[in-house]
Amino acid sequence: MSRKHIAVIGAGASGLMAAAAAAGEGARVTVLEKNEKAGKKIYITGKGRCNLTNTCETADFFDHVVRNPKFLYSAVYGFDASMVMDFMEENGCRVKTERGGRVFPVTDHASDVTKALLHALDLPDVRIRYHAPVQEIITKDGRAAGVLMRSGEFLEADAVILCTGGLSYPSTGSTGDGYRMAGALGIPVREQAPSLVPLCVRETWCRGLQGLALKNVRLTLRAPRAEGKKKSKKDVLYSGFGEMLFTHWGISGPLVLTASCYADFGAADTYLLEIDLKPYMSQEELEERLAREFRGEAERRKQLKSALRSLLPAGLARETAVLSGLGEDRVVSSVTDKEITALASLMKAVPLHAVGTRGFAEAVITKGGLDVRAFDPSTMECRAIRGLYAAGEVLDVDAHTGGYNLQIAWSTGHLAGLCAAAGQ
Repeated sequence: MSRKHIAVIGAGASGLMAAAAAAGEGARVTVLEKNEKAGKKIYITGKGRCNLTNTCETADFFDHVVRNPKFLYSAVYGFDASMVMDFMEENGCRVKTERGGRVFPVTDHASDVTKALLHALDLPDVRIRYHAPVQEIITKDGRAAGVLMRSGEFLEADAVILCTGGLSYPSTGSTGDGYRMAGALGIPVREQAPSLVPLCVRETWCRGLQGLALKNVRLTLRAPRAEGKKKSKKDVLYSGFGEMLFTHWGISGPLVLTASCYADFGAADTYLLEIDLKPYMSQEELEERLAREFRGEAERRKQLKSALRSLLPAGLARETAVLSGLGEDRVVSSVTDKEITALASLMKAVPLHAVGTRGFAEAVITKGGLDVRAFDPSTMECRAIRGLYAAGEVLDVDAHTGGYNLQIAWSTGHLAGLCAAAGQ
């Protein structure tokens, strides 16, 4: 059994799991947390319910990882969703599985996830120090030797695990400390941006629909293309089915958050989004449905905005009529077959132009971070600095919503903890 002293920087999901794994191997562990309590970001995930993992097949997990999925193979296969669920149950947090394989505490209280982690760390050789911000990681002869606290205290350690998170939800303490500390050691740090975040759009008509939620729609994100170039399947960066929401700045909701993972506003100013309002219908089926609605004896005298209400919410029906160019007050008996075809085409691909994202304060995760090429994926150890490990969101790995990002935190933290305790 290891008797090494491991310093873990950060008492979030990856840090607490790293500490538990290291302690399980017999290491002495000190967790250093600048906040007044552990797991501040865990408390707000899943709207306070904490979607802690996903029960998809492990082989399918990597399809949900947007950046550097191959880097995670060893970590995720070594500590997969079933192992996370067992860990939580063994430490007093019963779990349940909901739609889409999403796993939550039975109580729907995110705090129970943190309690389970702290229960696992309730050991004589584990200490969690709060209000303990770290200034820098100290190295000696090419390996980690400990950390220097902002107070000026030096804490000696045989290994250091960096688990400081990213920049998202800075109110929880995620303010980029890990990027600064790693950068000072010469570790490459990739540019950060908000991800799983609402999108801002150019179109002002969305503001009039603020608060309207759409269910069972398809959202497609297309790559920027040269003017005059036709759309093609190769343009599609993301296409998903589900729910979205109109806001005063643009759009939000699960579909939009996932789409945001694939938009790089550092490389392009604008991305085309298309909303398929009736994904269960083909273009031809929708045309036939519209023709029936418009040609019926009772409907012929209706205005277009009223006739569309059989297919769309009132506000969206009005905006669709305006966007079509027909006008909301157009009497449907005067709408031609050609205009019906054009209207159906619009409803199958309502265009929006994303011009940016909301900030880190509204982003679920951070895109970018420590370059994974600087770390050994089989151990999470820095290739250039022995005894220095990293785990969780501080690394340049991120995934879709649905429990995948927390699984990354658990898996990388667990692997880093095991290897730090066993390392030479």
